[in-house]
Amino acid sequence: MPITTDAAIAELLTGARTIAMVGASDRPDRPSHGVMAFLQGHGYRVIPVNPAISGQQLLGEHVRDSLGQLGVPIDIVDIFRRSDAVGPIVDEAVRVGAKAIWMQLGVVNPEAAARAEAAGLRVVMDRCPKIEIGRLGIAKPGRATMPSGDAAPPAP
Repeated sequence: MPITTDAAIAELLTGARTIAMVGASDRPDRPSHGVMAFLQGHGYRVIPVNPAISGQQLLGEHVRDSLGQLGVPIDIVDIFRRSDAVGPIVDEAVRVGAKAIWMQLGVVNPEAAARAEAAGLRVVMDRCPKIEIGRLGIAKPGRATMPSGDAAPPAP
């Protein structure tokens, strides 16, 4: 069953540090570009995956052709692709040992989600991490969230 509770989404986002973004775009007007920049500004390392721009730099990160080229542990695979393109991405995420699959707004693939969960990955569908971080008041790594939603100053 995909993750739907606020507590489970918050736990996933606060425990993650490295996100692979499949379908990242080099076009600043595209949602994936804005979400990638937001996540980077929020303290995550976001590695872009897009065969159309593989080898280029995007927001300071080298664009990879596939998840298999990452060479680092991945906490979340954030998918900016059509629902019918999710299956092979999930299968590759399982092969590389990712911990979770995150399907963006409008992206729903129950069959791929079931395969991911059967392999032990956590799954979020039809949500955006940028929206969820703001909605849930998730602080940047290393900063505590105050009850008012404001972040506490860093410890001395």
